[in-house]
Amino acid sequence: MLRGSRFGSTTLIRMFHLWYDLISALVERWCPETHTFHLLCGECTITLEDIALQLGLPINRSSITSVNTIFESVTLYYDLLGRSPGDAEENFTGLRFSWLKANFEHLPSIAIEREVMCAIRAYIMHIIGGLLMPNANNNKVHLMYLPLLFDLHTISSYSWGSIVLAMLYRELCRTTKHYAVDTGGCLILLQS
Repeated sequence: MLRGSRFGSTTLIRMFHLWYDLISALVERWCPETHTFHLLCGECTITLEDIALQLGLPINRSSITSVNTIFESVTLYYDLLGRSPGDAEENFTGLRFSWLKANFEHLPSIAIEREVMCAIRAYIMHIIGGLLMPNANNNKVHLMYLPLLFDLHTISSYSWGSIVLAMLYRELCRTTKHYAVDTGGCLILLQS
């Protein structure tokens, strides 16, 4: 299912060590007006082709602009993940990684198909929020991506690479502001 969803290659990225000095140096050279890095040798940028080649994400599919249907978060949790966070963990904008890990780290050997599908959605949500589009705090994934995982067979019909690149550009532009402390986005792609 992960290979069919086109997230299979991202699961191969197990551990990576980020070089924050390198990332900081790149951020300092980012020009928000042109979305390029200004280096001594000229200008360069990260392209959709980089994302397709390095992460294996689709780049020429349907664009992800917004979620068409408004869901009640508790219903969304139960329908797509099979359970809902408790009051202490509930957040109407995102799922905490600690909750995803606690509820989906171990799949029973006698799991039924619905449990497997819920675990796959949870794993993809973790990939989205932890690797591809993490926020600066890197502690949760935005809930807006969950409805896109409703039908696991149509996940590959979205241009995930485009949204990863757009999020990285947005985070780089935000990080150039004087008040920014940390940066988000796909830093492993930025580093490579």
